[in-house]
Amino acid sequence: MAREYVTAADLKAQLGIDLDDTAKDVRAERAVKAASRAIDRATGRAGHGFWLDEAPTARSYRLDGRIVCEGDGDVLLVDEIGDTSGLLVEASSGDSWSTITGWEARPDNALADGKPVDSLLRLGSTWGLASTRIRVTARFGWPAVPDDIAEAAMIQASRLFKRADSPEGVMGSAEWGVVRLSRRDPDVWNLIEPYVLPGF
Repeated sequence: MAREYVTAADLKAQLGIDLDDTAKDVRAERAVKAASRAIDRATGRAGHGFWLDEAPTARSYRLDGRIVCEGDGDVLLVDEIGDTSGLLVEASSGDSWSTITGWEARPDNALADGKPVDSLLRLGSTWGLASTRIRVTARFGWPAVPDDIAEAAMIQASRLFKRADSPEGVMGSAEWGVVRLSRRDPDVWNLIEPYVLPGF
């Protein structure tokens, strides 16, 4: 279930709107939802975002296009895992599954650095044949929402909230005159760019 990276109350405080002023609550809620979903789409995480699953779930993978051969074994590319406690890896070439041991989470120290595990190394071995399926049961997502993502959501939500004052993408001020707004906020993009998944 999708959630927002900032709250409507956070946005109102950022914009200097009295929290008791409820007349703009609906607009603020729409802005934070739209900003959060836009970041999810831009980073390739539509539907899940940076949130950590509340409970372990199982995801299956075919090996084709997901294996990287390294000197100490084969690496299986998996969806981002934010908690490895109780992580279970199984293999199947038919109807039954068998537990696989002898793997390491990659990159090294990812969770300690606040980043997710995104691959599993099978030490000194391969993950199986082309027909093998791998099932990983874990809490997918990020250990915590990155500060960069929360800040980008706040900037974008502020921009969307103020959009009502800039029809046709044009905003005016006494000091600067009429200014056309850019399609993409450079600060938002600089904050989220390091988190864009490959291929997006």
